[in-house]
Amino acid sequence: MSKYGIVPEPNTVRFERVLPGPIDRVWQFLTDPEKRARWFAGGPLELRLNGRIELRFDHSNITSEPLPEEYAKMKDGGYVSVGHITQLDAPRLLAYTWWEDQGDNSEIIFELNEQGDSVLLVLIHRRLEDRRELLSVSSGWHLHLDILEDRLNEVEPRPFWSTLDRLKAEYDVRHPA
Repeated sequence: MSKYGIVPEPNTVRFERVLPGPIDRVWQFLTDPEKRARWFAGGPLELRLNGRIELRFDHSNITSEPLPEEYAKMKDGGYVSVGHITQLDAPRLLAYTWWEDQGDNSEIIFELNEQGDSVLLVLIHRRLEDRRELLSVSSGWHLHLDILEDRLNEVEPRPFWSTLDRLKAEYDVRHPA
């Protein structure tokens, strides 16, 4: 199984990852703000249909690399996305809108399926605006899922910013215009 996201239809990227289980542990990393902050973004979550989710991006929780100047707007956890839960079936399905507060109409879907002692995570990010957003989301999710895997394996997470630069270049080739 490739760790790279694929584009199954226009404006959609899909990832599949096999993670160490059990499913309830992986679910906690998706829904518990403190655990989610260690691989993606923290912030409160009303775990109910149409519940509010606030994603607070503070990359100092996931990397010791200094913040590149081009991402200065993310300094000190100042980058926040607000959305609402669109699908929920704990601990197997969680979906929510992304950057709803900024007029974005995209949606993220997490599906979890037990596979023995492991969990197949399927992540779909759909209704992306254009190729630029598709490339940004693809490289970002790829790396965040790598870090989730590191956290679940209880190893030091890989570097964030330098790895992100490499992944951006790779996705630019993988998803041509």
